[in-house]
Amino acid sequence: MKLVSRKIATALVASFGLCAQAVAAPNEQFIPVTVFKTGPISGMGMRLFGGLIDYLDLVNKRDGGVGGVKLTWEECESAFQIDRAVECYERTKKKGPTGASLYVGYHTGSIYALAERTAVDKIPIAHLNAGPVQASDGRVFPYIFPIGTSYWSGATGVVAYIGSREGGTDRLKGKNIVNLHMGNAYGKEPIPILEVAAKKYGFSLTHIEVPLPGIEQQSQWLQIRQIKPDWIILQTAGAQVTSALKMAQRTGFPADHIVGLYGAGAEEDVIPAGDAAKGYVAWGMAPAGVDFPVIRDIKKFLYQGNSRGNMKDPDSIGAITYNGGVVTGILHTEAIRTAQGKFGRKPLTGEQIRWGFEHLEINEKLLKALGAVGLVPPLKLSCADHEGGAPIKFHEWDGKKFTVVTDWVPTDQSIVRPLIEEAAAKYAKEKGITPRDCSKEG
Repeated sequence: MKLVSRKIATALVASFGLCAQAVAAPNEQFIPVTVFKTGPISGMGMRLFGGLIDYLDLVNKRDGGVGGVKLTWEECESAFQIDRAVECYERTKKKGPTGASLYVGYHTGSIYALAERTAVDKIPIAHLNAGPVQASDGRVFPYIFPIGTSYWSGATGVVAYIGSREGGTDRLKGKNIVNLHMGNAYGKEPIPILEVAAKKYGFSLTHIEVPLPGIEQQSQWLQIRQIKPDWIILQTAGAQVTSALKMAQRTGFPADHIVGLYGAGAEEDVIPAGDAAKGYVAWGMAPAGVDFPVIRDIKKFLYQGNSRGNMKDPDSIGAITYNGGVVTGILHTEAIRTAQGKFGRKPLTGEQIRWGFEHLEINEKLLKALGAVGLVPPLKLSCADHEGGAPIKFHEWDGKKFTVVTDWVPTDQSIVRPLIEEAAAKYAKEKGITPRDCSKEG
Protein backbone atom coordinates (compact mmCIF):
# COMPACT_ATOMS: atom_id res chain seq x y z
CA MET A 1 0.00 0.00 0.00
CA LYS A 2 2.89 2.38 0.73
CA LEU A 3 4.28 1.80 -2.77
CA VAL A 4 0.89 2.56 -4.34
CA SER A 5 0.57 5.75 -2.31
CA ARG A 6 4.00 6.92 -3.43
CA LYS A 7 3.07 6.34 -7.06
CA ILE A 8 -0.16 8.29 -6.64
CA ALA A 9 1.67 11.13 -4.92
CA THR A 10 4.24 11.26 -7.72
CA ALA A 11 1.61 11.22 -10.45
CA LEU A 12 -0.48 13.99 -8.97
CA VAL A 13 0.54 17.48 -9.89
CA ALA A 14 -1.13 18.72 -6.73
CA SER A 15 -2.08 17.53 -3.29
CA PHE A 16 -3.65 19.34 -0.38
CA GLY A 17 -4.24 18.07 3.14
CA LEU A 18 -5.80 19.42 6.28
CA CYS A 19 -6.38 18.84 9.93
CA ALA A 20 -9.37 19.78 11.99
CA GLN A 21 -7.79 22.68 13.84
CA ALA A 22 -6.00 25.77 12.61
CA VAL A 23 -2.81 25.30 14.66
CA ALA A 24 -0.24 25.76 11.93
CA ALA A 25 3.28 24.42 12.38
CA PRO A 26 6.19 25.85 10.36
CA ASN A 27 5.72 23.23 7.62
CA GLU A 28 1.97 23.64 7.37
CA GLN A 29 -0.13 25.94 5.25
CA PHE A 30 -3.30 27.48 6.62
CA ILE A 31 -6.51 27.82 4.61
CA PRO A 32 -9.63 29.30 6.22
CA VAL A 33 -12.95 27.92 4.97
CA THR A 34 -16.01 30.13 5.44
CA VAL A 35 -18.96 27.75 5.30
CA PHE A 36 -22.77 28.04 5.27
CA LYS A 37 -23.89 24.81 6.90
CA THR A 38 -26.77 26.74 8.40
CA GLY A 39 -29.03 29.28 6.73
CA PRO A 40 -31.20 29.28 3.58
CA ILE A 41 -29.07 26.89 1.50
CA SER A 42 -27.52 24.80 4.26
CA GLY A 43 -28.16 21.55 2.37
CA MET A 44 -25.91 22.69 -0.43
CA GLY A 45 -23.33 23.95 2.07
CA MET A 46 -23.12 20.67 3.96
CA ARG A 47 -22.30 18.70 0.83
CA LEU A 48 -20.18 21.32 -0.92
CA PHE A 49 -17.83 21.92 1.96
CA GLY A 50 -17.95 18.27 2.97
CA GLY A 51 -16.64 17.30 -0.47
CA LEU A 52 -13.94 19.98 -0.36
CA ILE A 53 -12.73 18.95 3.07
CA ASP A 54 -12.85 15.25 2.24
CA TYR A 55 -10.64 15.80 -0.79
CA LEU A 56 -8.12 17.80 1.20
CA ASP A 57 -8.20 15.16 3.92
CA LEU A 58 -7.70 12.41 1.34
CA VAL A 59 -4.60 14.00 -0.15
CA ASN A 60 -3.12 14.63 3.26
CA LYS A 61 -3.67 11.07 4.45
CA ARG A 62 -2.93 9.30 1.19
CA ASP A 63 -0.05 11.37 -0.16
CA GLY A 64 1.36 13.24 2.82
CA GLY A 65 0.19 16.68 1.73
CA VAL A 66 1.28 18.98 -1.07
CA GLY A 67 4.94 18.48 -1.81
CA GLY A 68 5.40 17.30 1.78
CA VAL A 69 3.64 20.36 3.19
CA LYS A 70 0.58 19.64 5.33
CA LEU A 71 -2.23 22.16 5.40
CA THR A 72 -4.44 23.16 8.27
CA TRP A 73 -7.90 24.58 7.99
CA GLU A 74 -10.51 26.24 10.13
CA GLU A 75 -14.23 26.44 9.44
CA CYS A 76 -16.09 29.66 10.14
CA GLU A 77 -19.90 29.66 9.86
CA SER A 78 -21.44 32.51 7.87
CA ALA A 79 -25.03 31.21 7.55
CA PHE A 80 -24.86 32.68 4.00
CA GLN A 81 -24.75 36.23 5.40
CA ILE A 82 -22.37 38.81 3.95
CA ASP A 83 -21.49 40.53 7.22
CA ARG A 84 -20.64 37.24 8.90
CA ALA A 85 -18.56 36.12 5.92
CA VAL A 86 -16.55 39.35 6.05
CA GLU A 87 -16.09 38.85 9.80
CA CYS A 88 -14.79 35.32 9.15
CA TYR A 89 -12.31 36.66 6.62
CA GLU A 90 -10.96 39.30 9.00
CA ARG A 91 -10.77 36.83 11.88
CA THR A 92 -8.68 34.27 9.99
CA LYS A 93 -6.64 36.14 7.40
CA LYS A 94 -3.48 36.44 9.52
CA LYS A 95 -3.42 32.92 10.93
CA GLY A 96 -0.76 30.42 9.98
CA PRO A 97 2.97 30.88 9.31
CA THR A 98 2.34 32.78 6.06
CA GLY A 99 -1.17 34.08 6.74
CA ALA A 100 -4.25 32.82 4.89
CA SER A 101 -3.24 31.04 1.68
CA LEU A 102 -6.55 31.69 -0.07
CA TYR A 103 -10.13 32.48 0.86
CA VAL A 104 -12.92 29.93 0.46
CA GLY A 105 -16.52 31.05 0.94
CA TYR A 106 -18.77 30.38 -2.07
CA HIS A 107 -20.92 33.46 -1.55
CA THR A 108 -20.95 35.94 -4.42
CA GLY A 109 -22.18 38.80 -2.24
CA SER A 110 -19.31 38.38 0.21
CA ILE A 111 -16.78 38.17 -2.62
CA TYR A 112 -18.03 41.55 -3.86
CA ALA A 113 -17.64 42.87 -0.32
CA LEU A 114 -14.10 41.51 -0.02
CA ALA A 115 -12.78 42.37 -3.49
CA GLU A 116 -10.80 45.44 -2.46
CA ARG A 117 -9.61 43.94 0.83
CA THR A 118 -8.15 40.83 -0.77
CA ALA A 119 -6.20 42.94 -3.26
CA VAL A 120 -4.62 44.85 -0.36
CA ASP A 121 -4.06 41.71 1.73
CA LYS A 122 -2.82 39.72 -1.30
CA ILE A 123 -5.04 36.73 -0.54
CA PRO A 124 -6.61 34.99 -3.55
CA ILE A 125 -10.32 34.16 -3.59
CA ALA A 126 -10.84 31.08 -5.74
CA HIS A 127 -14.12 29.26 -6.33
CA LEU A 128 -15.36 26.77 -8.89
CA ASN A 129 -17.92 28.54 -11.15
CA ALA A 130 -18.66 31.27 -8.59
CA GLY A 131 -17.98 34.93 -7.91
CA PRO A 132 -18.24 38.29 -9.69
CA VAL A 133 -17.99 37.61 -13.41
CA GLN A 134 -15.93 40.71 -14.25
CA ALA A 135 -13.27 39.32 -11.91
CA SER A 136 -12.43 36.88 -14.71
CA ASP A 137 -10.27 39.73 -16.03
CA GLY A 138 -7.17 39.25 -13.92
CA ARG A 139 -5.64 42.49 -15.13
CA VAL A 140 -8.12 44.38 -12.95
CA PHE A 141 -8.83 41.69 -10.32
CA PRO A 142 -5.47 40.01 -9.62
CA TYR A 143 -6.72 38.10 -6.56
CA ILE A 144 -10.19 36.83 -7.55
CA PHE A 145 -10.65 33.62 -9.53
CA PRO A 146 -14.13 32.48 -10.67
CA ILE A 147 -12.49 29.33 -12.03
CA GLY A 148 -14.05 27.07 -14.61
CA THR A 149 -17.33 28.47 -15.83
CA SER A 150 -18.61 31.81 -14.60
CA TYR A 151 -22.33 32.58 -14.36
CA TRP A 152 -22.12 34.40 -17.68
CA SER A 153 -20.35 31.55 -19.45
CA GLY A 154 -22.74 29.06 -17.90
CA ALA A 155 -25.72 31.09 -19.07
CA THR A 156 -24.48 30.86 -22.68
CA GLY A 157 -24.21 27.11 -22.20
CA VAL A 158 -27.81 26.98 -20.94
CA VAL A 159 -28.99 28.92 -24.00
CA ALA A 160 -27.02 26.53 -26.23
CA TYR A 161 -28.65 23.55 -24.50
CA ILE A 162 -32.16 24.99 -24.93
CA GLY A 163 -31.29 25.66 -28.56
CA SER A 164 -30.24 22.04 -29.03
CA ARG A 165 -33.58 20.91 -27.63
CA GLU A 166 -35.34 23.13 -30.18
CA GLY A 167 -33.29 21.77 -33.06
CA GLY A 168 -30.61 24.49 -33.16
CA THR A 169 -30.07 28.00 -31.79
CA ASP A 170 -31.59 29.42 -34.97
CA ARG A 171 -34.88 27.90 -33.78
CA LEU A 172 -34.83 30.13 -30.69
CA LYS A 173 -36.09 33.08 -32.69
CA GLY A 174 -39.57 34.03 -31.48
CA LYS A 175 -39.41 31.79 -28.42
CA ASN A 176 -40.45 33.14 -25.02
CA ILE A 177 -38.07 32.51 -22.11
CA VAL A 178 -38.46 33.47 -18.45
CA ASN A 179 -35.42 33.90 -16.21
CA LEU A 180 -36.65 33.08 -12.68
CA HIS A 181 -33.84 34.24 -10.42
CA MET A 182 -32.93 34.73 -6.78
CA GLY A 183 -33.04 38.33 -5.62
CA ASN A 184 -29.37 38.65 -4.67
CA ALA A 185 -25.97 39.03 -6.36
CA TYR A 186 -25.83 35.37 -7.32
CA GLY A 187 -29.28 35.43 -8.91
CA LYS A 188 -28.72 38.67 -10.81
CA GLU A 189 -25.27 37.86 -12.23
CA PRO A 190 -26.44 36.15 -15.47
CA ILE A 191 -28.95 38.86 -16.44
CA PRO A 192 -26.61 40.93 -18.69
CA ILE A 193 -25.40 37.94 -20.71
CA LEU A 194 -28.92 36.57 -21.13
CA GLU A 195 -29.95 39.94 -22.53
CA VAL A 196 -27.16 39.77 -25.10
CA ALA A 197 -28.09 36.19 -26.01
CA ALA A 198 -31.75 37.18 -26.42
CA LYS A 199 -30.79 39.88 -28.94
CA LYS A 200 -28.39 37.55 -30.76
CA TYR A 201 -30.87 34.69 -31.15
CA GLY A 202 -34.11 36.66 -31.26
CA PHE A 203 -36.00 35.23 -28.28
CA SER A 204 -38.12 37.21 -25.81
CA LEU A 205 -36.75 37.33 -22.27
CA THR A 206 -38.53 38.23 -19.02
CA HIS A 207 -36.71 38.44 -15.68
CA ILE A 208 -38.75 37.53 -12.59
CA GLU A 209 -37.12 37.98 -9.20
CA VAL A 210 -37.66 35.70 -6.20
CA PRO A 211 -36.76 37.59 -3.00
CA LEU A 212 -35.17 35.60 -0.17
CA PRO A 213 -36.20 33.31 1.39
CA GLY A 214 -38.36 32.72 -1.68
CA ILE A 215 -40.36 29.73 -0.54
CA GLU A 216 -43.63 31.45 -1.39
CA GLN A 217 -43.70 32.05 -5.15
CA GLN A 218 -47.40 32.49 -5.94
CA SER A 219 -47.02 35.98 -7.41
CA GLN A 220 -44.06 34.95 -9.57
CA TRP A 221 -45.92 31.98 -11.00
CA LEU A 222 -49.00 34.09 -11.63
CA GLN A 223 -46.76 36.18 -13.91
CA ILE A 224 -45.42 33.04 -15.54
CA ARG A 225 -48.94 31.78 -16.25
CA GLN A 226 -49.76 35.10 -17.89
CA ILE A 227 -46.54 35.12 -19.96
CA LYS A 228 -46.87 31.45 -21.07
CA PRO A 229 -43.16 30.93 -21.74
CA ASP A 230 -41.69 28.16 -23.85
CA TRP A 231 -38.80 27.70 -21.41
CA ILE A 232 -37.83 28.76 -17.90
CA ILE A 233 -34.24 29.34 -16.81
CA LEU A 234 -33.89 28.81 -13.08
CA GLN A 235 -31.20 30.77 -11.24
CA THR A 236 -32.21 30.05 -7.66
CA ALA A 237 -30.93 27.64 -5.01
CA GLY A 238 -32.03 25.45 -2.14
CA ALA A 239 -35.68 25.55 -1.11
CA GLN A 240 -36.41 28.08 -3.86
CA VAL A 241 -35.76 25.37 -6.44
CA THR A 242 -38.07 22.96 -4.65
CA SER A 243 -40.82 25.56 -4.49
CA ALA A 244 -40.42 26.46 -8.17
CA LEU A 245 -40.75 22.84 -9.27
CA LYS A 246 -43.84 22.33 -7.11
CA MET A 247 -45.41 25.52 -8.45
CA ALA A 248 -44.60 24.44 -12.01
CA GLN A 249 -46.46 21.18 -11.48
CA ARG A 250 -49.38 23.02 -9.89
CA THR A 251 -49.67 25.40 -12.84
CA GLY A 252 -49.13 22.71 -15.46
CA PHE A 253 -45.73 23.86 -16.69
CA PRO A 254 -43.56 20.88 -17.78
CA ALA A 255 -40.48 20.25 -15.65
CA ASP A 256 -38.48 19.17 -18.70
CA HIS A 257 -38.74 22.74 -20.02
CA ILE A 258 -37.13 24.20 -16.91
CA VAL A 259 -33.32 24.42 -17.08
CA GLY A 260 -31.33 25.35 -14.00
CA LEU A 261 -27.96 26.99 -13.69
CA TYR A 262 -25.54 25.15 -11.44
CA GLY A 263 -26.77 26.58 -8.14
CA ALA A 264 -30.20 25.15 -8.95
CA GLY A 265 -29.05 21.68 -9.92
CA ALA A 266 -28.48 19.39 -6.94
CA GLU A 267 -30.15 16.44 -5.25
CA GLU A 268 -31.00 18.36 -2.11
CA ASP A 269 -33.08 20.75 -4.25
CA VAL A 270 -35.13 18.19 -6.18
CA ILE A 271 -35.75 15.34 -3.76
CA PRO A 272 -38.18 17.37 -1.59
CA ALA A 273 -40.14 18.25 -4.75
CA GLY A 274 -41.10 14.60 -5.29
CA ASP A 275 -42.72 13.80 -8.63
CA ALA A 276 -42.75 17.48 -9.56
CA ALA A 277 -39.01 17.32 -10.23
CA LYS A 278 -39.04 14.40 -12.66
CA GLY A 279 -37.63 15.49 -16.02
CA TYR A 280 -36.01 18.66 -14.64
CA VAL A 281 -32.64 19.48 -16.27
CA ALA A 282 -29.79 21.55 -14.87
CA TRP A 283 -26.19 22.46 -15.46
CA GLY A 284 -24.38 20.50 -12.79
CA MET A 285 -21.71 21.97 -10.56
CA ALA A 286 -20.04 18.63 -11.25
CA PRO A 287 -21.33 15.34 -12.60
CA ALA A 288 -22.88 13.11 -9.95
CA GLY A 289 -21.65 9.60 -9.23
CA VAL A 290 -19.12 7.51 -7.35
CA ASP A 291 -17.54 5.82 -10.38
CA PHE A 292 -14.63 8.23 -10.54
CA PRO A 293 -11.30 6.92 -9.19
CA VAL A 294 -10.87 9.96 -6.95
CA ILE A 295 -14.29 9.42 -5.36
CA ARG A 296 -13.53 5.73 -4.87
CA ASP A 297 -10.28 6.71 -3.14
CA ILE A 298 -12.18 9.01 -0.79
CA LYS A 299 -14.48 6.15 0.19
CA LYS A 300 -11.53 3.80 0.59
CA PHE A 301 -9.23 6.04 2.62
CA LEU A 302 -11.76 8.04 4.63
CA TYR A 303 -14.88 5.92 5.11
CA GLN A 304 -13.79 2.32 5.55
CA GLY A 305 -13.49 0.72 8.97
CA ASN A 306 -13.94 3.12 11.86
CA SER A 307 -13.13 6.21 9.80
CA ARG A 308 -16.14 8.40 9.03
CA GLY A 309 -14.55 11.14 6.96
CA ASN A 310 -16.15 14.58 7.15
CA MET A 311 -19.71 13.71 6.10
CA LYS A 312 -22.25 12.67 8.72
CA ASP A 313 -24.25 11.14 5.87
CA PRO A 314 -21.91 8.98 3.74
CA ASP A 315 -24.75 8.52 1.24
CA SER A 316 -24.05 12.10 0.17
CA ILE A 317 -20.73 11.02 -1.33
CA GLY A 318 -21.06 11.28 -5.09
CA ALA A 319 -23.87 13.84 -4.96
CA ILE A 320 -23.52 16.80 -7.30
CA THR A 321 -22.55 19.46 -4.77
CA TYR A 322 -20.33 17.00 -2.91
CA ASN A 323 -18.46 16.25 -6.14
CA GLY A 324 -18.34 20.01 -6.79
CA GLY A 325 -16.55 20.39 -3.48
CA VAL A 326 -14.08 17.70 -4.53
CA VAL A 327 -13.44 19.56 -7.79
CA THR A 328 -12.85 22.75 -5.82
CA GLY A 329 -10.30 20.92 -3.70
CA ILE A 330 -8.58 19.65 -6.85
CA LEU A 331 -8.32 23.16 -8.30
CA HIS A 332 -6.92 24.56 -5.05
CA THR A 333 -4.33 21.84 -4.60
CA GLU A 334 -3.24 22.00 -8.23
CA ALA A 335 -2.68 25.76 -7.90
CA ILE A 336 -0.64 25.20 -4.75
CA ARG A 337 1.44 22.49 -6.42
CA THR A 338 1.97 24.73 -9.45
CA ALA A 339 3.17 27.54 -7.19
CA GLN A 340 5.51 25.15 -5.39
CA GLY A 341 7.14 24.45 -8.75
CA LYS A 342 8.32 28.06 -8.82
CA PHE A 343 8.71 28.99 -5.17
CA GLY A 344 9.65 25.69 -3.54
CA ARG A 345 7.99 22.99 -1.45
CA LYS A 346 7.26 25.07 1.60
CA PRO A 347 4.37 27.05 3.04
CA LEU A 348 3.60 29.77 0.51
CA THR A 349 2.17 33.25 0.76
CA GLY A 350 -1.14 34.21 -0.79
CA GLU A 351 0.74 36.20 -3.43
CA GLN A 352 2.74 33.12 -4.42
CA ILE A 353 -0.38 30.97 -4.62
CA ARG A 354 -2.00 33.64 -6.81
CA TRP A 355 0.85 33.00 -9.23
CA GLY A 356 0.00 29.30 -9.06
CA PHE A 357 -3.61 29.96 -10.01
CA GLU A 358 -2.53 32.17 -12.93
CA HIS A 359 -0.38 29.34 -14.29
CA LEU A 360 -2.85 26.55 -13.59
CA GLU A 361 -3.54 24.12 -16.43
CA ILE A 362 -5.86 21.14 -16.07
CA ASN A 363 -5.30 18.82 -19.04
CA GLU A 364 -6.30 15.26 -19.85
CA LYS A 365 -3.00 13.79 -18.67
CA LEU A 366 -3.37 15.44 -15.29
CA LEU A 367 -7.03 14.48 -15.01
CA LYS A 368 -6.11 10.85 -15.55
CA ALA A 369 -3.46 11.06 -12.82
CA LEU A 370 -5.99 12.69 -10.49
CA GLY A 371 -8.64 10.07 -11.22
CA ALA A 372 -10.98 12.86 -12.30
CA VAL A 373 -11.54 12.33 -16.03
CA GLY A 374 -15.11 13.40 -16.79
CA LEU A 375 -15.44 15.05 -13.39
CA VAL A 376 -13.42 18.17 -14.16
CA PRO A 377 -13.34 19.90 -17.56
CA PRO A 378 -9.95 20.73 -19.07
CA LEU A 379 -9.09 24.38 -18.53
CA LYS A 380 -6.22 26.82 -18.47
CA LEU A 381 -5.87 30.10 -16.60
CA SER A 382 -3.58 33.05 -17.17
CA CYS A 383 -2.76 36.50 -15.84
CA ALA A 384 -5.59 37.99 -17.92
CA ASP A 385 -8.04 35.07 -17.79
CA HIS A 386 -8.98 33.95 -14.28
CA GLU A 387 -11.91 31.82 -15.46
CA GLY A 388 -10.95 29.53 -18.31
CA GLY A 389 -14.39 29.55 -19.98
CA ALA A 390 -14.75 25.82 -19.43
CA PRO A 391 -17.56 23.76 -20.98
CA ILE A 392 -20.44 22.40 -18.87
CA LYS A 393 -22.51 19.22 -18.59
CA PHE A 394 -26.27 18.90 -18.10
CA HIS A 395 -28.05 16.25 -16.08
CA GLU A 396 -31.70 15.22 -15.78
CA TRP A 397 -33.59 14.08 -12.69
CA ASP A 398 -35.32 10.76 -13.35
CA GLY A 399 -37.17 10.68 -10.04
CA LYS A 400 -34.38 8.90 -8.16
CA LYS A 401 -31.08 10.27 -9.42
CA PHE A 402 -29.46 12.74 -11.80
CA THR A 403 -28.19 11.27 -15.07
CA VAL A 404 -25.80 13.17 -17.35
CA VAL A 405 -27.59 13.82 -20.66
CA THR A 406 -24.91 15.76 -22.57
CA ASP A 407 -21.19 15.71 -23.17
CA TRP A 408 -19.26 18.90 -22.34
CA VAL A 409 -21.29 21.77 -23.87
CA PRO A 410 -19.04 24.67 -24.99
CA THR A 411 -19.64 28.15 -23.63
CA ASP A 412 -19.71 31.15 -25.95
CA GLN A 413 -16.65 33.22 -25.12
CA SER A 414 -17.22 35.41 -28.19
CA ILE A 415 -20.13 36.87 -26.21
CA VAL A 416 -18.73 36.58 -22.71
CA ARG A 417 -15.16 37.82 -22.89
CA PRO A 418 -15.81 41.25 -24.48
CA LEU A 419 -18.45 41.97 -21.83
CA ILE A 420 -16.12 40.83 -19.06
CA GLU A 421 -13.42 43.20 -20.28
CA GLU A 422 -15.93 46.04 -20.61
CA ALA A 423 -17.27 45.51 -17.07
CA ALA A 424 -13.76 45.19 -15.63
CA ALA A 425 -12.61 48.36 -17.37
CA LYS A 426 -15.59 50.24 -15.97
CA TYR A 427 -14.80 48.98 -12.46
CA ALA A 428 -11.14 49.97 -12.85
CA LYS A 429 -12.13 53.49 -13.90
CA GLU A 430 -14.53 53.87 -10.98
CA LYS A 431 -11.93 52.65 -8.47
CA GLY A 432 -8.93 54.38 -9.99
CA ILE A 433 -7.19 51.08 -10.74
CA THR A 434 -4.47 50.82 -13.36
CA PRO A 435 -4.86 47.37 -14.97
CA ARG A 436 -1.80 45.13 -14.88
CA ASP A 437 0.29 44.67 -17.99
CA CYS A 438 0.22 40.89 -18.26
CA SER A 439 3.05 40.89 -20.80
CA LYS A 440 5.35 41.85 -17.93
CA GLU A 441 4.13 39.11 -15.58
CA GLY A 442 6.37 36.07 -15.15
